[in-house]
Amino acid sequence: MATRSLNAEAQLLRSYHAEGILVLPNAWDGASAALIAAEGAKAIATTSGGISWALGRSDGQRLSRARMLRMVESIVAAVEVPVTADVEGGYGPTGEDVAETVRATLAAGAVGINLEDSGAPDGVLFDVEAQGARIRAARRAAADAAVPEFVINARTDVFLFQVGEPAGRLDEVIGRAKAYAEAGADCLFVPGLVDLAALEALTAASPLPVNAMTGPGGPGVAELSAVGVRRVSVGTATAETAYSAARRAARELLSRGAYPVDADALTYPDVNGLFA
Repeated sequence: MATRSLNAEAQLLRSYHAEGILVLPNAWDGASAALIAAEGAKAIATTSGGISWALGRSDGQRLSRARMLRMVESIVAAVEVPVTADVEGGYGPTGEDVAETVRATLAAGAVGINLEDSGAPDGVLFDVEAQGARIRAARRAAADAAVPEFVINARTDVFLFQVGEPAGRLDEVIGRAKAYAEAGADCLFVPGLVDLAALEALTAASPLPVNAMTGPGGPGVAELSAVGVRRVSVGTATAETAYSAARRAARELLSRGAYPVDADALTYPDVNGLFA
């Protein structure tokens, strides 16, 4: 984490949303984070799904706050760029639950969070007022910890969980964007929305910079930038790629008796050298 203060780290992360587009291939452990940083990432974003899988659990808010943030701490220790943590729904429904999560996130060395507006993987969202109160609690907790520049990426699952009638979803997200901005959020994350026309309408109407999630077959960074998206992440996609390679190698070794050859594969010195 070099020698900058947490607030300076947060300010640096915040600055990456001011212009251009921030690209975040999400990490799930220290090695993945170090590799992503070595390729030039300005910041590291964690993926709760990838971390859950690494710990032998399914995704969907099934880890405790403490267990998640121990992994975040190991990721922070592996890189020298700002880290923003996926803290799912905040590990509890109340503002104080979210405040405690922010305090624990800062103790782990991360300077931003993704905070979902659903409390469980059942598709039920907090109403706008309740989520606004949770965001305000997060902002107060960061300020009380002397990290006022802490970056809150407010995630709304309207499109991901297909909440309400399709025709009304964009208006619902825009309404939430305005309320979340008033509550102190810094960015709006809308997983499940990849339609470029809808994203363009959202970026034009949202008071917050918009974070879109892409992946295999999804829009590219240039396309997303062209419609006004300011932050791009990939969720579990990078972890899925890594686990696909592991499965392929195991399948080849177990079925053919030979380890597959990959000219681009990392070697022991490559990975070990990340932590020299």
